[in-house]
Amino acid sequence: MAETGTMQIVVNGRHLEVTPALRKHAERKVSKLERYFPDARGPIVAQVLLSVEKGVEIAEVTLQVQDLYVRAQSRTADMYASIDRCVERIERQVRKHKTKIQRRFQSGKKLGAAQGAPAPAQEAGAEAEEAVGKVVKTKRFTVKPMDVEEAILQMELLDHSFFVFANAETEQVNVLYRRADGDYGLIEPDVE
Repeated sequence: MAETGTMQIVVNGRHLEVTPALRKHAERKVSKLERYFPDARGPIVAQVLLSVEKGVEIAEVTLQVQDLYVRAQSRTADMYASIDRCVERIERQVRKHKTKIQRRFQSGKKLGAAQGAPAPAQEAGAEAEEAVGKVVKTKRFTVKPMDVEEAILQMELLDHSFFVFANAETEQVNVLYRRADGDYGLIEPDVE
């Protein structure tokens, strides 16, 4: 694990031996992200995962700054290019995030969020038995209270198509998702 200032960088490989040159390149590129967080309280943690799948070189970087997570992934034929593109994507996401926050505070307005109708729940019984897929991974994480606008920003930073969060207004777990038309949908539980 490398430490630069307040940044901790962990570089791991999966199905790939991380050479000293590759590690140094990843650490050098990722450490440049620290400049976007000059006022960070506490350490900035960067997890870099380098892997190879079917001949494709994959770089994945997850950056944690306090409660903010930013994630990007890049797939190319060259690991160095994958790392470079991955860091560029995170830089774009962070700049976009900071711009939205600045506009939000300057205008005094909240970001608009589409209050999509809840997706139809899958009926139990026969349809559940016909399901082809299976659960291959379980992920546990802390659900933090936030408003819908903050959840949209966090989902965009993670580059996910959905985001699970505790709605600060209703105190219930909600799911935010990106719709095919580019807007957002919000799934709210309806407890009977």
